[in-house]
Amino acid sequence: MKKFLFLILSVSLLLAACNKSDVEVMSRYGNTMQEFSVTDQNDEIFTESDMDGKVWLVDFIFTNCATVCPPMTMNMTDVVNQLNDDGVTDFGVLSFSVDPETDSPQVLKEYMSYYEIPEDVEWKFVTGYDYDYIRHLAEKNFKTIVAPPPKGSNQVTHGTAFYLIDQNGKIIKDYSGVDNGNTSFPKEEIIKDVKTLTKSEQ
Repeated sequence: MKKFLFLILSVSLLLAACNKSDVEVMSRYGNTMQEFSVTDQNDEIFTESDMDGKVWLVDFIFTNCATVCPPMTMNMTDVVNQLNDDGVTDFGVLSFSVDPETDSPQVLKEYMSYYEIPEDVEWKFVTGYDYDYIRHLAEKNFKTIVAPPPKGSNQVTHGTAFYLIDQNGKIIKDYSGVDNGNTSFPKEEIIKDVKTLTKSEQ
């Protein structure tokens, strides 16, 4: 009887440990990133296979954005710097341009230089596709919208979420990339989740 109770207790503790180490998948996600091939700010090809083995944060931005993209990129920079300061290494950031006609690799590299991004953090600003490609990728993978600018405008319609991707390319959850009404940008939640997935939580 004692052996049986010990076994039950051991299994319970094991399950509790597993649950503690995992980040709960939001019900609308759980899918794996589809195949893609894009060009980063260094004019190098980046594909979904290059994401293997790392935790990733993903967002959608463009360099001519007059509203949400600067605070989004600043918030992501704050997250990246905190993770870097805390010694977390097995993560990266992937920022898809939603204005690929304007955002060449050179333009994205200049945009990146405006932010204090640690040199040893892998942050890919990517382009090299058309609007149909990025619209399909955003809708199919992240359940979000990307729409070309209306006539007479250069402002693309796109979502402001950050997305968490695990080491196997599975989309886990999203977060608001900016302050939203009475809700502040969830910096600490994002950092905690990345640390949990990388098994680096302090």
